[in-house]
Amino acid sequence: MTATNIEIPKNLLPADGRFGSGPARIRPAQIEALTSAATEVLGTSHRQAPVKNLVGRIRSGLAELFSLPEGYEVVLGNGGSTVFWDIAAFGLVRERAAHATFGEFGQKFAKATDTAPHLKSSLVLGAEPGTAAIPTPEALATAGLVDSPAEAATGESAADVFAWPHNETSTGVATRIARPTGIAEDALVVIDATSGAGGLAVDIAETDVYYFAPQKNMGSDGGLWVSIMSPRAIARAQEIKDSGRWIPTSLDLVTAIENSAKDQTYNTPAVATLLLLAEQIEWINGNGGLSWAAERTAESSGLVYDWADSAEAAHPYVADAADRSSVVATVDFDDSVDAAAVAKVLRANGVVDVEPYRKLGRNQLRIATFVSVDPDDVRALLSCIDYVVDALK
Repeated sequence: MTATNIEIPKNLLPADGRFGSGPARIRPAQIEALTSAATEVLGTSHRQAPVKNLVGRIRSGLAELFSLPEGYEVVLGNGGSTVFWDIAAFGLVRERAAHATFGEFGQKFAKATDTAPHLKSSLVLGAEPGTAAIPTPEALATAGLVDSPAEAATGESAADVFAWPHNETSTGVATRIARPTGIAEDALVVIDATSGAGGLAVDIAETDVYYFAPQKNMGSDGGLWVSIMSPRAIARAQEIKDSGRWIPTSLDLVTAIENSAKDQTYNTPAVATLLLLAEQIEWINGNGGLSWAAERTAESSGLVYDWADSAEAAHPYVADAADRSSVVATVDFDDSVDAAAVAKVLRANGVVDVEPYRKLGRNQLRIATFVSVDPDDVRALLSCIDYVVDALK
């Protein structure tokens, strides 16, 4: 049987066939909220109460979701995480950043700081895709990037920003978030949480900047960045601006901080994106908050990993179970199964976006288990995969 004529029985199909790692599924209730806001919020000024109240809902909802410590602020602006990397290079890194990279997205932030002409060369701790790394002073010294841990923490080669992803979307690797031991008191811990925020547990007090775009667990569209910032990070942004460093107006972090405090963005936002985000945050909080979300994603991803562990022709891509993500599950197949053909059949049957990250080049499926994904849909997906694999033999 060929991929073009395999029809999966209707009783096996998930209720919702969207399993993409971003843009991710948006719940129907969020779309209903958009419709309800069609004449009162959408198409109105972002400087007036309806939209400013929407931004306020996001900021207060995230404060509740992450149990923000005193002095932490929710800051937002237009452009997504890609833009935020440039914002950070201009407005958060004083002289040098230290990064851990173990996939596509961590590498992109490292490149942004490493190539910035006003900064010193970054300390980049690389790890193979499918594994994790954290740029602690000890790890940087072990890798030979500095002479000693003290040199990375407080010496001439010291970094003043320590950055890594909470979840590497391209590979399905998650990290534990803790402030590295021994770094300078005013050093910043900057975490890319784009695919982790709202689906993985985190103690925000261990971070200074926890930033994300909302098109994954947060159930919205791209084009917006959100950053939860500590008092230390807010002070750093002001310090750098006061130093006279040239910063493009659209990338001025202090401007974003000041506007966010007024429940607005510096320039015109996509209001529909804001509304989808506000609805998702309130849905998560209403169901039990971050602990509920983390349990739900752990259940869904656990189904995938248990299935892969027991399958004859598949296994989890991330070998160390401690590094496996609860929100993006990656599964490798042996040569007896063509994962691309499986994904093609699934797509033809309305089960979409389980292809691997394009640059990884593996015989693999990548399954998003974000908080909006019902665990029962994951169970159905796995049954569909089994059906397709058998049909292709």
